[in-house]
Amino acid sequence: MKLSSLLKYNSIVIQCHDNPDADAICSGYVLFRYFQSYHKKVRFIYSGNFEISKSNLVYLIKKLRIPIEYVQNLKTKPELLLMTDCQYGEGNVRKFSAKEIAVIDHHQVSGNLPKINEVRSNLGSSCTVIWNLLKIEDEDKLLDKKVSTALYYGLYSDTNAFSEMSHPLDRDMIDSLDYDKALILRLKNMNLTLKEARIAGVAMLGVEYHKDNNYAILRSEPCDPNILGLIGDFIVAVDTIDVCIVYTVLNFGTKFSIRSCVPETRADELAAFLSAKIGSGGGHTEKAGGLLKNELIKKVYPEFIEIDDDSAKYSISNIIKDRMNDYFENSEIIYAKKAKLDTANMTKYVKSPLVVGYVRPQEHVPSGNMAIVRTLKGDVNVEIKDNTVLIIGIGGDVTAISEEKFESAYTTTGKKFKLNLDYTPTIKDADNGKIYPLVPDAKGCISTGEMNVYAKKLEKTTKLFPYWESETYMVGKKGDYIAVSVDDPHDIFIVEKSLFRKTYANA
Repeated sequence: MKLSSLLKYNSIVIQCHDNPDADAICSGYVLFRYFQSYHKKVRFIYSGNFEISKSNLVYLIKKLRIPIEYVQNLKTKPELLLMTDCQYGEGNVRKFSAKEIAVIDHHQVSGNLPKINEVRSNLGSSCTVIWNLLKIEDEDKLLDKKVSTALYYGLYSDTNAFSEMSHPLDRDMIDSLDYDKALILRLKNMNLTLKEARIAGVAMLGVEYHKDNNYAILRSEPCDPNILGLIGDFIVAVDTIDVCIVYTVLNFGTKFSIRSCVPETRADELAAFLSAKIGSGGGHTEKAGGLLKNELIKKVYPEFIEIDDDSAKYSISNIIKDRMNDYFENSEIIYAKKAKLDTANMTKYVKSPLVVGYVRPQEHVPSGNMAIVRTLKGDVNVEIKDNTVLIIGIGGDVTAISEEKFESAYTTTGKKFKLNLDYTPTIKDADNGKIYPLVPDAKGCISTGEMNVYAKKLEKTTKLFPYWESETYMVGKKGDYIAVSVDDPHDIFIVEKSLFRKTYANA
């Protein structure tokens, strides 16, 4: 969907969900400003049983002069009803009639979407979705201080102070915004009410500690999801707790926050595991979180009951406990520096010739400067030297090698390298902050040397700390492949099953 395609409508009502949060308010405000700039008749509304009263949101609306209206009905049908941060027909959205419906959202799809929609469930906020739509339209002129501040705060609030971001577009947006730092600082310090402080205290009194694997589970009363992170930060500081999950049950699902202080458990990976098929989760190595959605839980657990009763097998508390237990009890950890795999029960494979991309980055980032390469898997710091060459894999990963190694290990195709992914890698000059896409400059190359490996399918979830990286691990699921180089018993790595079939053949 393109925002400009909506300009054919003259009467537009933007609606966010009932009891709106910062992302809903901020995303609606940015859309209002967009249509206002094209002189459209536009309103921004919400409904429900309660008007906005949370102090930080009231202050935000006042300082940015956000024209949001509380309504119980619409007297006339708008030409377009544009839903932001929600989906038409959801339980937490009052249903109004309109000649045409459109949806912009970042949550999991819960029902039938209208034909006009832009739903990006892998992004951290609806503000990010809208920012990306504005960038596609070259609407940079709209990104003044107020709009930038709204976009920043919407993402900040919906990702628990950026701790739950998992997509590079979220990071791109933060890097690009010229926001009101004083206002953001004020808003950051208005999040906790006295009532919420009491809720945090009660939650910590009910900590459930699992000493065999040093993790804790805490259930909080319904509260602003940001409070969950504050509780988690406190609990993970306890000397015997390495990992904790704090959750709260809301009327549409369960918000959770994860904290980890050990390298053997990445918070983002645990969040993805807990929410698999029943929600969404992501974040950073030490801080992450997500949402378990009732509609999706019912599909996986038909006997699920929404009342959180510990005595019921399929209550949310027991689903979380079962998944946490499964995560810690049914996985294996391998340290490549110490491990030696038994290759007797493994099959020998050879890596197939595969076209990848290469870029000489010095045109954008001068030699001697530090660069930040951003991919779907995260950010990597690279020192750009005179002989640095960047290799772009078919999955969008980027590796820095020397010109000498490139010439000895690869042959060029003479053709441009194409990559069709949700996000293609970029490079940022750390000195001046300028960002450049890598793929437009990339050309194709093929590895000239054969790589022989022993490999086998994984029978359970496996975490592998590679020989060259002792701080973080690769994750393999059942059915993926674990491989070891024929020439180096410590060169152990994991390959996703579909990628393995594309890149390896029986020797």
